[in-house]
Amino acid sequence: MSEPLQKLPVLAWLQRFIAGKLSPGETTHMRYPTAISRTLAMRIVEIDEGRATVEIDADAGIHGNQQGTVHGGLICELADAAIGTAHSTKIVAGESFASIDLKVNFIRPVWKSVLRAVAKPVQSGNTVSHYTCEIFRDDGKLAAMAVSTIMTLRGEKAAGR
Repeated sequence: MSEPLQKLPVLAWLQRFIAGKLSPGETTHMRYPTAISRTLAMRIVEIDEGRATVEIDADAGIHGNQQGTVHGGLICELADAAIGTAHSTKIVAGESFASIDLKVNFIRPVWKSVLRAVAKPVQSGNTVSHYTCEIFRDDGKLAAMAVSTIMTLRGEKAAGR
């Protein structure tokens, strides 16, 4: 006989997931780990309400561009994942969200590094929230900075998302 499903708030589920303490049957209304995170081997390493830190082992040999450095698109995805994860901790069952925009400034090149994206809110609104995300190389230097606007969706607008 299988355990009955227990739906947890996203923050509680992610905290247990990171700590390796999820019990059988514990789930949440969001899809974690996400398909793109599994594909790119991104991992959530820290979580709190409205805040998330996500890492990836970036390597120009795998994620490279024409110039031989890590592709900016990978850095954008890492920032978007961290910001989305941060925002998901602030929504409840029946709600979803959508990115309105994402702007990334590339500061330093990356060849091979564990990239650490740290997302936090600048302003949290009832419907529209603004986030910032700093992406650090494993030498501690800033590789990129991102800002994003996120819209919380409710009711019909959240259906199927």
